[in-house]
Amino acid sequence: MAVRAIRGATHLCADDPEEMREAVVELLRAMLERNGLGTDALISVLFTATPDLVSTFPATAARALALGDVPLICAQEIDVAGALPRVVRVLAHVDCDLSRAAVVHVYTRGAEALRADLAQ
Repeated sequence: MAVRAIRGATHLCADDPEEMREAVVELLRAMLERNGLGTDALISVLFTATPDLVSTFPATAARALALGDVPLICAQEIDVAGALPRVVRVLAHVDCDLSRAAVVHVYTRGAEALRADLAQ
């Protein structure tokens, strides 16, 4: 097994706790499914949110997936002029047999625009 990092991001229409929960859960599930992994493969997850998302923590939203034993942390994304607003980015560290080239990075809900070279 190797430690790999999977990137992902999602875009919210509004700063709303329920939308945050739905978007983060959807993103994490897609990241795991597209890489053929279960939640047991997660080592840790780093979330960043743009400064306009303040209604709840992305990590709190992720707890809906029963990740009580997975270290989760949130940080604020830097406020770059002209950047896409209301974005949650994810860097998940996983234990898996995938090569770096085989890792699938996932962008949802319009966040594909952030990394068209990686989005699937």
